[in-house]
Amino acid sequence: MKFNVGGIDRLLRILAGIVLIALAATHTVGWWGWLGAIPLLTGLAGFCPLYAILGTGTCPLKNPK
Repeated sequence: MKFNVGGIDRLLRILAGIVLIALAATHTVGWWGWLGAIPLLTGLAGFCPLYAILGTGTCPLKNPK
């Protein structure tokens, strides 16, 4: 799999995902807080399907094909 999510982007996705899930678990926000699983998973995997569709990314490394 090609990585297209780099350093700071990964960190921010993971933190945002954890915060949203924690807020949803404590009933501070509504059901939409569980959508924090999306940035959490894309941050952990280092791959964002939307970036792939748009042909962009924040990972500075060139991936072999």
